[in-house]
Formats: sequence, C-alpha cells, structure tokens
Amino acid sequence: MPEMRFLVRWPDGSASSCYSPSLVVKDYLTAGESYGLSDFVERSRTALGIASDRVEAKYGFPCSRAAGQIAAIQAAAERFAGIPDARVTVQSFVE
Repeated sequence: MPEMRFLVRWPDGSASSCYSPSLVVKDYLTAGESYGLSDFVERSRTALGIASDRVEAKYGFPCSRAAGQIAAIQAAAERFAGIPDARVTVQSFVE
C-alpha cells in the first residue's frame, strides 16, 4: 500500500508534514489549495478514515498512524478555532 505525506501551512504560517497510509488523500485535498479550517479538518478526517479502512481491509487492523494523524490535525486546528476565516493551505504531496 503506497503511503504518502502531505505538507500543510497553518493560519499562523507554521508548517506540518502529515502522514497517510494511502494516496486517497489526493481525492480530498489539492496541492496549492487553501481550505477553511473546519473544511480542512473534515476532509482530512474523511480521507484518513478511508485510508485506515483500506489498511484494515488488507491487513486485518486499522492504521494507528492514520488515527494519530487525525488527532494531531484536530489538535493543531483547535489552536486556530477562534480566528475568523482561518485557512489551511496544502503545500504539496510527497510520495
């Protein structure tokens, strides 16, 4: 199963490298695109959930790294929850 990373820039300018066990993230996020904070979190949660399900279908257990990445994205997003119109930019994909 091809794993990948997607690099994001948060509203404060900080960057994160995020992990996915599947390329399905590319179906939900686009490199160079900026997303509203809640939209980004929801798209990431959906994509990483599907990726984890694919791991479970293949190996018999869900991907704990995908679950950890979802938690990390949600925790990072909480820092910006009070900022109106906060946006997250997907900078690139690394396969």
